[in-house]
Amino acid sequence: MRISQFKNDQARDRFRTAYERALADLWPGPRTALDLPTAFGATRVYRTGPPNGEPIVLLPGSGGNALMWHRYIDTLARHRPVIAVDTVGEPGASVQTAPIADGRDGAAWLEELLDAMEVTAAHLVGCSYGGWLALNHRIHHPGRTSSLTLVDPAGFADFGARFYTWLIAGALAATAPRPLRPPLARLVGNSAVLEGELMKLMRASTGFRRALPVPPVFSDEELHQLRTPAPTLFLLGARSAMHDSRKVADRLGKLVPTARVEIVPGAGHALPTDRPDLVADRILGTVGR
Repeated sequence: MRISQFKNDQARDRFRTAYERALADLWPGPRTALDLPTAFGATRVYRTGPPNGEPIVLLPGSGGNALMWHRYIDTLARHRPVIAVDTVGEPGASVQTAPIADGRDGAAWLEELLDAMEVTAAHLVGCSYGGWLALNHRIHHPGRTSSLTLVDPAGFADFGARFYTWLIAGALAATAPRPLRPPLARLVGNSAVLEGELMKLMRASTGFRRALPVPPVFSDEELHQLRTPAPTLFLLGARSAMHDSRKVADRLGKLVPTARVEIVPGAGHALPTDRPDLVADRILGTVGR
């Protein structure tokens, strides 16, 4: 099996230059960077906020890294320690050295990462692919999660033409001249294209060859395992291109009645940039201020 990596040294150096620039421009305050060993590779995390307390651990979506959460850092760190993660196998400062074959491997990576940080209990927040990883961790390693906030998570529908069209349209809109991006973002339903620095970073990552598994749909048996006392919130974009949010909400209501499910009107799969204030408020409401 393959691992995610840059196609050559030039592609890696180009991305690292863009990454360091984006980190300097976007990160809102002090931080501690750590490169932590796991069986799947060294993983970069950034810690900020108060030194004590159960941390909020932020997991990005596919193709992203810790910087996707830059708008949230100040707000969340006023209440709890925050750990923003560059997921191993995604374009960032982590370096994958062993393949991740499935959700069980992804959960094992996250469990090792929490061990390396000496985190015995965490508030996991995952967007899209990060939500899929957080759910797998809760299924395969129960007991360490104090709460779960899943922001339009993957794993509830097979990826279809609608989703791939949305991805391609967003990538094309991000390359348009700056004055055209706001109307194009509204047209394609992807507010992430207005994140200028992150879009530069995305373009710099074109030499990165991602080799992570496509999330399969969670089975009923797997979702039944989420019936635990830990608070769990599913935030779904009403216009998500990834899945039919109403169908997802109905399924969760039957299989995980202890979870809270909220469909956000007018928002799509780019929920963290569509409604950042709402998402931050819901995260803090779930973890407890």
